[in-house]
Amino acid sequence: MKKKIISMLLVACMGLSLVACGGGNNKPASNEGSTTEEGSEATQPSDEGGSDESASNEGSDEGGSSDGVITVGFSQVGAESDWRTANSESMKSTFSEENGYKLIFDDAQQKQENQLTAIRNFINQEVDYIVLAPTTETGWDTVLQEAKDAGIPVIIVDRMVDVSDDTLYNCYVGGNFKLEGQKACEWLKAYADAKGIKELNIAHIQGNIGASAQIGRTEGLEEAAEKYGWNIVAQQSGEFTQAKGQEVMESMLKSNDNINVVYCENDNEAFGAIDAIKAAGKTVGPDGDILVMSFDTVKAGIEMTMAGDIICNTECNPLHGPRVEELIKKMEAGEEPEKIAYVDEGIFTYGDEVAKVTVDGQDYDVTKVTQEVIDGRMY
Repeated sequence: MKKKIISMLLVACMGLSLVACGGGNNKPASNEGSTTEEGSEATQPSDEGGSDESASNEGSDEGGSSDGVITVGFSQVGAESDWRTANSESMKSTFSEENGYKLIFDDAQQKQENQLTAIRNFINQEVDYIVLAPTTETGWDTVLQEAKDAGIPVIIVDRMVDVSDDTLYNCYVGGNFKLEGQKACEWLKAYADAKGIKELNIAHIQGNIGASAQIGRTEGLEEAAEKYGWNIVAQQSGEFTQAKGQEVMESMLKSNDNINVVYCENDNEAFGAIDAIKAAGKTVGPDGDILVMSFDTVKAGIEMTMAGDIICNTECNPLHGPRVEELIKKMEAGEEPEKIAYVDEGIFTYGDEVAKVTVDGQDYDVTKVTQEVIDGRMY
């Protein structure tokens, strides 16, 4: 890559300069808060966190290498959900030493400031690629400009960024979150019609406010509610976690006695909501008091869909590692990757009342969850 060639020339020039001046005492680049797949200790992580294991840059204080190994710096949002864990594992298994990569993994612990620090550390370490799963959409212009100035390609995964110049990142891999919301809502409309449900009183448990998944899934619901005359009786963030989802659901049930649908923006929130509903003496499912809808379809979520506790679960595929690798291979070959790469995602339900839904003229099949469906899934 051009970045490496320029870096080598600069290093050579600096070396000649230091000999002429009688020496030098350059400090190695910081690796604070980051980890590699090897996981051996290098530096103390900061009190702000940003790492779930110790850092390692064996053989060099710089991320880039000249032995054919591609160094990838990955700033992950955190570990707030089963989906996030599956997403991290996909990246780690793809960008392994055995596959010819060196992965520097950073857990931001849900804090954007940790991600800004991590990206700057990646730049100092001269990684070959930066992969970012952003905590929120805004606030990235400055640090991504720094990456661009350093000649390091940036790949955005899972959640989108809202920047003034879209050349600050090379490409995006992830879900179309508004479409996910639209598919779920079209399913709800068709299901309610099939079951003769005349009035929908919806408790809406949102994800982290400002995250792409929250924005898109919220827009999908709010537009459908206005279009079909549904009542959103409560709306609050469950922060994509089971504990917060349960807490929010408990509060909503105390304030509203007419809830018959809960629209959770991920599976972990749905798990918590279901616990709260049952603890309140109410029932869930097709013959129960409340229908619980969810997103993600992680293993536990899809199993609860087969059981009927979750009536409809719209997929958000976390296996981004191979997709990101494909884009990196294109760039390594000098090709320009497609800017936006949405992943294919399905709709999974307890019953078979709705065979398909239509959004903007496009049909999407609905899959009834069976044991065979569960056995065939990769996450």
